[in-house]
Amino acid sequence: MNSWNRCLCSFVCLAMLYSTASAQTIETLFQFAKADEVAKWQIVNDGVMGGRSTSTATIIDQGVLRFEGILSLENNGGFASVRSRPDGSLGLASGESIVLRVKGDGRRYTFNLYTPDRRTAFSYQMDFDTKAGEWTEVRLPVDKFVAHSYGRPMPSMKLDPNQVHSVGILLGDKKSGPFEILVDWINVD
Repeated sequence: MNSWNRCLCSFVCLAMLYSTASAQTIETLFQFAKADEVAKWQIVNDGVMGGRSTSTATIIDQGVLRFEGILSLENNGGFASVRSRPDGSLGLASGESIVLRVKGDGRRYTFNLYTPDRRTAFSYQMDFDTKAGEWTEVRLPVDKFVAHSYGRPMPSMKLDPNQVHSVGILLGDKKSGPFEILVDWINVD
């Protein structure tokens, strides 16, 4: 075997090892293959503060979570959200990223991480944009989420990723009207 063939063989072996190691680090947090998966999610809208926004979460035929509704700014409202019901630590760690496959409506959404903190209206947040009618993968580094309370950033609060027990998607872009986002899966990488 000449040196060129040995080099090519070594490169191919290293590439296979790397792709195998990378594939093993991806873990599915949520997928929506069964209709009863929707029971693991709950709606929290601005009605808790007197607002008028409405929304629903359903599993549609392709095994996709559909979060849709109407965002209203009436009565100091302006947000609609869906979140997973807490079920112990999700096992997140520093350096990981939340990766989700979504098909949006062109609006900006917020991905929330919730911990067992007893504060009301408290989560760690990161915004992401959607492309109307297109499936996209969104990558959100866990270490870049910022604490928020009642919509206000609290940058001095640091996230302990291992404490995260629930996630959610929120729309609060101050644009009234209908919205829809489809979520194929939520992974951690």
